[in-house]
Amino acid sequence: QVQLVESGGGLVQAGGSLRLSCAASGRTFSDMSWFRQAPGKEREFVATISWSDGSARYTDSVKGRFTISRDNAKNTVYLQMNSLKPEDTAVYYCAANRVPDNGYPYWGQGTQVTVSS
Repeated sequence: QVQLVESGGGLVQAGGSLRLSCAASGRTFSDMSWFRQAPGKEREFVATISWSDGSARYTDSVKGRFTISRDNAKNTVYLQMNSLKPEDTAVYYCAANRVPDNGYPYWGQGTQVTVSS
C-alpha cells in the first residue's frame, strides 16, 4: 500500500524559510511533485522532480525561491522554501506517479504553511 506522509509545515514570517518533507513508502515512483491549495482557490502545481535523474520543474511564482530535491535512499522528497511571501500560504500536498504522466494517483494528507506579513 502506498503511503505519502508530509511534514515540516508551520507558521513563518514573510521572508522566512521552511522545508517540507514527504516520505514515501510502498512503491517506487517515476516522479513526485508538490501542489498547494490556498483558501478559496483551486489546487495548483508547485514543483516536480524526476526520481531517476533528479530533473526538476517549477511554477513561475516560486522559481528562484523554492527548491525541490529527493533522497533516493530515504524515499523522501523535499521542498525547500525560501523568501516566503504571504501569498505562499496554503496547504501543501505531495503527490506521486509510478509511471510518468499518470495523473498522480497517490497523494499525501497535506501540511499547512502559513506566512504572516
